[in-house]
Amino acid sequence: MSARIDHVVTSGVFSLDGQDFDVDNNVWLLGDDHEVIVVDAAHNADAILAAVAGRKVVAIVCTHAHNDHVNAVAELVAATGAPVRLHPDDTMLWEVVNSGIDFVPLHEGEEISVGGVGATVIHTPGHSPGGVCLYVPDLSAVFSGDTLFHGGPGATGRSFSDFPTILDSIRERLLTLPAATTVFTGHGDSTTIGSEASAYEEWVARGH
Repeated sequence: MSARIDHVVTSGVFSLDGQDFDVDNNVWLLGDDHEVIVVDAAHNADAILAAVAGRKVVAIVCTHAHNDHVNAVAELVAATGAPVRLHPDDTMLWEVVNSGIDFVPLHEGEEISVGGVGATVIHTPGHSPGGVCLYVPDLSAVFSGDTLFHGGPGATGRSFSDFPTILDSIRERLLTLPAATTVFTGHGDSTTIGSEASAYEEWVARGH
């Protein structure tokens, strides 16, 4: 199996609820020497295209539609012609940034094939209504977007987010994966399912 995961860090501004935050985003490329999917089109299309390095982009998969994860979509679509994939429950966030750009709806349990491996869509609402993760069992990997980080759940103190919902998503949909699964996050360091599972009750107790 020649499939691998490539990593790009891009920087920009996350804007929501009238506030702006400087952020560094992880952009993940899943594929082989011939084709890839881009997981989250954040900030800098040129940097992402440099990492694509001429390979066919099978899809641009958005883990959710906050602006810092989708603000390079238009340029990537123009450069690659790739379809954009997004869970439809995030349409209202999508329209703020990418009104007029069509996406193909993601569905719970759907498998996206690339580079000889399959990435299964897991709907994990809470950080946003249409948040998803992508589980790649052949690589013992899950792309968690902003649902799960090293140290806890994604933020839920903003519009369209809910802490009990994200706790349920993590407990029922992610912590059931094998403990050794590497969690490739939307921001910051990677972690493992086992590491985060051991701290779950602490997150519940702290309430955020």
